[in-house]
Amino acid sequence: MRNYKTILSFVAGAGAMVLLFFGLKSCLNLGGKTEKSEYYILTNQISKMNKMVVIEQNSSTMQKTKMGYEFMGKEVSSNSIITFTKTNAQVSYDLNKMKIEVDSINKKLVITELPDADIKITPSVEIQSLDDSFFNRISEKDIKNVTVKAKETAIKSIDQNQLRSEGRKQLMENLDNIFVLAKALNYTIEDKTGKIGILGL
Repeated sequence: MRNYKTILSFVAGAGAMVLLFFGLKSCLNLGGKTEKSEYYILTNQISKMNKMVVIEQNSSTMQKTKMGYEFMGKEVSSNSIITFTKTNAQVSYDLNKMKIEVDSINKKLVITELPDADIKITPSVEIQSLDDSFFNRISEKDIKNVTVKAKETAIKSIDQNQLRSEGRKQLMENLDNIFVLAKALNYTIEDKTGKIGILGL
């Protein structure tokens, strides 16, 4: 009878050990799933990044171009064209070209490459006034030349260095917002490009 009770006690103890083993194993598996879940959440967020317009600037100018003919040092005939130019300038970044590594073990997002700024300047010229004369007609070639020069002037008037600098600052702020989720999951942001450190990410 005692042997029977001893066997029952042994079986009960072994069963308890088995249950404890599978319980611990289950807990360890859950920990692994949590890390993978964080990894997929972060990589999914990063993959959604695309072309981002960070700065947009609009300006407008009016320009008067005078054309005339001279005879013996005196102007005998003249005409003029007044143009109105609207210029749109954009700074954008293709974030699909940004390279990020996710270290789920050490809870790090490592930025290894950041794309350069893409600056796009689009001037649009409208003819506001034509001061034509009978003896000195304004030709289509004259209008085309004036339009081309107005566009060139508009492009040169944009300070691209300043635009690039303001775009970089805005990009840093936008990236900080994008990485809010990573910070909420206690991930640290490591910058290997040397370009993002100004924000203290």
